[in-house]
Amino acid sequence: MTAPPASDEPTLSELLERYATLRDTIQGLETERDALGEQIKEAMTRGERAETELYRAHLRVSRRLSYPLERFREVFGDAAALEVATIDRRRAEALAQAGDLDGARLRDIAEVKEVQALVLVPKTR
Repeated sequence: MTAPPASDEPTLSELLERYATLRDTIQGLETERDALGEQIKEAMTRGERAETELYRAHLRVSRRLSYPLERFREVFGDAAALEVATIDRRRAEALAQAGDLDGARLRDIAEVKEVQALVLVPKTR
């Protein structure tokens, strides 16, 4: 009886080990990237500029509309709050459009959340 031929293919345990190593490395790098991004965004909101030989940092601002649960409940009641559960913006607006909610009152309680994203713009355009 002969032994199975030796293979250069990694074993399942070796694949799992490599996968775990890559996952842990990526998570560490993402954490560091996020922390550096926050520092850069803070500096840029104070008016500082950041650029390298290849990239220029730019802050892109986006706004998201939401309806705070407590205010929504106060204005439209428990039944309406339960109907839209997490206060899904599209669903709440659809209910207002259908006439089930007062659209003007819905707009009055809306909040706009602003999110800043750090964008690297290539300088070679």
